[in-house]
Amino acid sequence: MVKGGNDGDVGANFKKYGVPFYGVSFVPRSVFRSSDAEPKLEDEVSGDESSYVIFSGGGGEGRSGIPNALVISLFDPASNSLSDQPVSKFGTDDDLPYRMAVHPGGEGVICSLPKSCRWFEWESTKNEEGSTLSLKQSEKVLYELEHIGQQLAVTFSHDGSLLALGSEDGKLRAFKWPTMESLVDLPDAHTSVKNVDFSPDGKFLVSVGSAGPGRVWELSSSTLKASLPKENDEVFGFCRFSQNHVNNEQVLYVTAMRDRGGSIVKWNTTTWKRISSKHLVRDPISAFNVSDDGKFLAFGTIQGDIFILDASSMKVHTVVKKAHLGLVTALAFSHDSRALASASLDSSARVTQIKETKKNGFNIWIIVLIFLLAVALYYAKTQGFLF
Repeated sequence: MVKGGNDGDVGANFKKYGVPFYGVSFVPRSVFRSSDAEPKLEDEVSGDESSYVIFSGGGGEGRSGIPNALVISLFDPASNSLSDQPVSKFGTDDDLPYRMAVHPGGEGVICSLPKSCRWFEWESTKNEEGSTLSLKQSEKVLYELEHIGQQLAVTFSHDGSLLALGSEDGKLRAFKWPTMESLVDLPDAHTSVKNVDFSPDGKFLVSVGSAGPGRVWELSSSTLKASLPKENDEVFGFCRFSQNHVNNEQVLYVTAMRDRGGSIVKWNTTTWKRISSKHLVRDPISAFNVSDDGKFLAFGTIQGDIFILDASSMKVHTVVKKAHLGLVTALAFSHDSRALASASLDSSARVTQIKETKKNGFNIWIIVLIFLLAVALYYAKTQGFLF
């Protein structure tokens, strides 16, 4: 298990950008590969390619003096550093971009604002150092998402062909993208929808709310496929489908809070029965995500700690104590699953690199070498070369 954290020693991979953050995502590489905004850092050294990371948040409506904005930063894995200043910032006036979903195909970004959802598109802008990535408000207006109130959950399907939203008033919606043809429109899916996610094959939509069981919806018929019951005093928080990287089967993870702390419940996506439940931390889980390749799970706590788990064993791979000084609000894996971006209400941004763990015991080549030496010694002894 790898440990690390701030603990008074803030690294270059931790920055404060003056905006309390609620959302984070890595920008798809197709965005800047199709433009001239290739990411670079002044002190960039040879190694893995740098990546843009986008954060959303702000101070909300009023005169707090804290802006509402979408902030784009740059992460360089070779030097393990975030840019000291954002490479670009797009202000959203009095509207707080509370939740954010980046289209996986690189088309743009959708943000949930207090009363509606707004669509933004990528663009390349020039500065003294060359070209960089920025955002602009799209001319495309999502009329179906105007005046719908605060959305607490916004997500695209893995291939970007579907869009789902969960509302503060309990309404669940799903659309085909980009036509916005309605697939699911349920006014009372939950008392309040907290989190939603599509299955990797695009057949199901899972949702969890502020009360009652989790629910799985079949998109082809817009009907309830399964109910995910709680046990004892559980309170569900987040839900994520994943593709098992070992046998390629789909699984479902749901975070749960009980009086003894946070757990992750694993579900079978054929029978919709529980496979396992593992208690992991005393503190409430405030953010959760799964890597694209299904190898890792990650969660953040209200104390600012971050945990990365091996999905197959559910053992802790990396823990970063006090990764943030405030509660962790959002987590996002890089597309190669080698880094985890995190955001916090304390206006901080962080990227944690995921190192490969070394297996316990001897390396296989050391074992082979010892075996060959033993054979050589035995041969020498039997031939009378050793006395």
